[in-house]
Amino acid sequence: MKAAAAPASRPQARPATPVLIALRIAFWSLALWPAAELAWRLTHAGLGANPVEFLERYTGLWGLRLLLLTLAMTPLREAFGRIEFVQVRRLLGLWTYAWVCTHFAIYLTFDLEWSPAQLATEVIERTYITMGFAAWLLMLPMAITSTQTWQRRLKRRWKQIHRAIYPAVLLGAVHFLWLVKSDHREPLVYLGIAIVLLVLRMPFRRWWGPAPASPARR
Repeated sequence: MKAAAAPASRPQARPATPVLIALRIAFWSLALWPAAELAWRLTHAGLGANPVEFLERYTGLWGLRLLLLTLAMTPLREAFGRIEFVQVRRLLGLWTYAWVCTHFAIYLTFDLEWSPAQLATEVIERTYITMGFAAWLLMLPMAITSTQTWQRRLKRRWKQIHRAIYPAVLLGAVHFLWLVKSDHREPLVYLGIAIVLLVLRMPFRRWWGPAPASPARR
């Protein structure tokens, strides 16, 4: 009787490099900073004359900032030749969606009182709400499928789903631009950054086409 073959051992994960550790610490700190600042403002009456408007603007702005930073990870990897930038992309993406959801939840709670009918009316009648809602919807499947299990299950389709970050970042920047009623300098800066990153990041002719093969790891 033959002895049963020993189960194949799983490949061990590579130890985190100092660069990866530093990036994780930096991005965790950056993602948690808005929560710390909001906590301080809440306890020191620092939300201004219109607290709801401040909270909506503040959380939405941080969602857009982190979304732009997430999109910048691949250009940074290509510029510096460090795979660690891509390895922290999921961390940034999930924090981005967390802040975008916080922004959306504040709007639903205080402006719409969680009324589906009112939300539908706002999405139809207010173009900047349409833009923001569309960006949130595009980010939803990316957040759900962000794990390695989903990546293995979806294979090449996974990359196609996650290309939704391109229209999402553009919609988010335009949402901010159209939301502002007077001084448009700040939203135009964010829109300009989004356009530059899109030019650097993606081949437009392959927007929804087959995903290119992944480059070999260092």
